[in-house]
Amino acid sequence: MNRFISPARPLPYPGPSRRSVLTGAGALGGLALLGSSTANAVLKLDVTQGTVQPLPIAISDFQGGGSAQDAEAGRGVTQIITSDLRRSGLFAPIDPAAFVEKIANPDASPRFQDWRVINAQALVTGRMTRQPDGRVKAEFRLWDVFAGQQLIGQQYFTQPENWRRVAHIIADAIYERLTGEKGYFDTRVVFVDESGSKEKRVKRLAIMDQDGANVTYLTRGDDLVLTPRFSPTSQEITYMSYGRGEPRVYLLNIETGQREVVGNFPGMSFSPRFGPDGQKVILSLQQGGNSNIFVMDLRSKATTRLTDTAAIDTAPCYSPDGSQIVFESDRGGTSQIYVMGADGSNARRISFGEGRYSTPVWSPRGDVVAFTKQANGRFAIGIMRIDGQGERILTEGYHNEGPTFAPNGRVIMFFRDPGGSAGAQLYTVDITGYNEQRIPTPSYASDPAWSPLRS
Repeated sequence: MNRFISPARPLPYPGPSRRSVLTGAGALGGLALLGSSTANAVLKLDVTQGTVQPLPIAISDFQGGGSAQDAEAGRGVTQIITSDLRRSGLFAPIDPAAFVEKIANPDASPRFQDWRVINAQALVTGRMTRQPDGRVKAEFRLWDVFAGQQLIGQQYFTQPENWRRVAHIIADAIYERLTGEKGYFDTRVVFVDESGSKEKRVKRLAIMDQDGANVTYLTRGDDLVLTPRFSPTSQEITYMSYGRGEPRVYLLNIETGQREVVGNFPGMSFSPRFGPDGQKVILSLQQGGNSNIFVMDLRSKATTRLTDTAAIDTAPCYSPDGSQIVFESDRGGTSQIYVMGADGSNARRISFGEGRYSTPVWSPRGDVVAFTKQANGRFAIGIMRIDGQGERILTEGYHNEGPTFAPNGRVIMFFRDPGGSAGAQLYTVDITGYNEQRIPTPSYASDPAWSPLRS
């Protein structure tokens, strides 16, 4: 591996670990409630159905600790939690103007009847308090309104500048308690930022929070960059860059800005992606008129060829357990999706619908593969089971491409380019095919890749 520091060194992304963000996190005990005959009832949203009726939830303004700064932070945390839960499509936050009770003391038991009147099934209360050492203590409680009991309560200590992260972490805790699935709000997305005219488009690597906030640029736009992908185990991304006259595959540490060349391969290289252990990179290398799939061990630098055909094999992606690889190939005459063993054995075609299939990516749950499908002049984002059954189109339009899964496998992000003088934009859609939304970015954006939950 050739190692060097980029002369145009990108700024490191200011993204500390969850452990360094939060200190002294702990549970808040439940309060004694008198006369509750349904104390054992458990509020839980069933997300296994195709169409989910959003759960009405009331999110009371987080109280400040007496200062204007604390009050402002409390309002900001409330807004982020509300936005996260609403965008998931699984929750319907109630307009605060409808609230009957105004929460003044988050430690006291709410007047549950006042919340039942407005059909709130769950209630969130909380507080932000500045500590003598300058840190902020964030507290929240989640209540089952109809059972009249506390479901969870947590408190966190952090530096004031980390309040947005704390809000996402709280939203994740609420999401997990009410759905039984891990949340995905405390995550990031790396993507290709595109600016300038259609003829002179400048492409830079950028990273942001999953809701579009805190955009930071990782490259300066001197070279063309494509297909960034997150490591599942570290603060690194791999991507392809057309610089110095030929394409190269790089590793970039997003905390330090250090950049490394993965390897010098003959010919063109495409679609690099990490293995599930973060210790290898799988990619496609062009040799003559065809391309094959190779894997490089990042520790030993050894390269292994996995396919050897006269076709174009590209866009490989490991299964979550690392035992299989899904990839795109035209060995059957048109671009289709295949699955093979991690050693390249037993390749089998799994896509058989009308049209061409590309950009396959394995769900973190391991049960389905997402893909791009082109047929009749339209581009669709869909999913299918690993055996090729159960194909479901989630969204379609002029040019949709590049699906990437949220770490819980519930939501897919992709980009859509309408053509003409306009450029690509990022969107999300639920795996049920509902709740499509655009993700705001400063400029045009493509090639998104979702990070794991931040640790």
